[in-house]
Amino acid sequence: MPPRPAVTRRPLTRRTGALLACAALAVLAGCGGGSGGGEPAKKDSGSPGAARAATSRAERTLPGMPPVTDPRDLYAADRPGRLSPVVKDFPSRVYVPNTNSDTVSVIDPKTYKVIRTIRVGAQPQHVVPSWDLKTLWVNNDKGNSLTPIDPRTGKAGKPVDVHDPYNLYFTPDGKYAIVMASLDRELVFRDAHTMERKRTEPVSCYGVNHADFSRDGRYFIVSCEFSGELLKVDTARMKVVARQKLPFEGAMPQDVKISPDGKTFYIADMMADGVWVLDGAKFSQPELLKTGKGAHGLYVSRDSRQMYVSNRGEGTISVFEFAKGEVATKWRLPDGGSPDMGGVSADGKVLWLSGRYDEEVYAIDTRTGKQLARIPVGSGPHGLAVYPQPGRYSLGHTGVFR
Repeated sequence: MPPRPAVTRRPLTRRTGALLACAALAVLAGCGGGSGGGEPAKKDSGSPGAARAATSRAERTLPGMPPVTDPRDLYAADRPGRLSPVVKDFPSRVYVPNTNSDTVSVIDPKTYKVIRTIRVGAQPQHVVPSWDLKTLWVNNDKGNSLTPIDPRTGKAGKPVDVHDPYNLYFTPDGKYAIVMASLDRELVFRDAHTMERKRTEPVSCYGVNHADFSRDGRYFIVSCEFSGELLKVDTARMKVVARQKLPFEGAMPQDVKISPDGKTFYIADMMADGVWVLDGAKFSQPELLKTGKGAHGLYVSRDSRQMYVSNRGEGTISVFEFAKGEVATKWRLPDGGSPDMGGVSADGKVLWLSGRYDEEVYAIDTRTGKQLARIPVGSGPHGLAVYPQPGRYSLGHTGVFR
């Protein structure tokens, strides 16, 4: 296995964030206007032609993957209120991993209050819904373990030994969990239920981090945070099939999200202060769309029309319009902040984001961009999960549902 990078994860502080931000002096922030929780776009999926096209496409998907419900909208199953029978009786909660406190804060979204604090392993990074929606996995990166939480009761179970679990994803067929072993420089494919190691794919880039899957599930795109690279991975073969360096000095790619029509991948870059726009099939050189300083997290609205981009370095959220291919508006947090990772409420009305350097969580109205609450939590809040959410199954991270 190649040697580890000369980069170690340390407890995050505001000073650390400021030093990182200084590397992107030449970048300007974008701006624009829109809202987030409207009705789904009209469609004609009931026509014979559309049905045949959907069936034809489904035949080419990753074997075992649930059929695509609407080839024109990968997020069609994520509409407000469309909760799976598996999760419909789960209480609505926001789970916040506090990286420096080794805890998970549990927030009641109705009262905006922390109702429980769960002690977990060292340096929890993300809270990840399992493929079958039954479990929340806390990624204890330095603790080399995954702590399961029962979302029905909110109680934590016995940790499972897993080395360097910085982030966690699931293959669309539900067979494997994919551990983003950032400092080990590996993609580790494990049984999705037992977490038994099945295959290890060494990578030559530094800091494998975030990912998202193609429409057919046959490949996924991975960001490499510390070396400014992207990987293309064959899902069935569990092999890296392509790699490229981003065309920006000091690039630091973060979250990855596919467009509703499945044609484009978006990759947030906290040093380029924007989002890379990538043709995943061709894997050609992407173009940079400016959003704001420290672009970090990407979240699709419940109507699939917009994507919220958290700009951690300037305390803003850019609202990107898929149809126009541009930023429509920018929301600014009053009194600043460090919006990082999070998710959208089940009804689509609230965007929840962790404040990485400020020991707080933000609740933002997706119709107006108004801040609804700032909730104190532990130190270094990171990949929070809003749960439950609509969708048939989870692809991992803080909640990528199909």
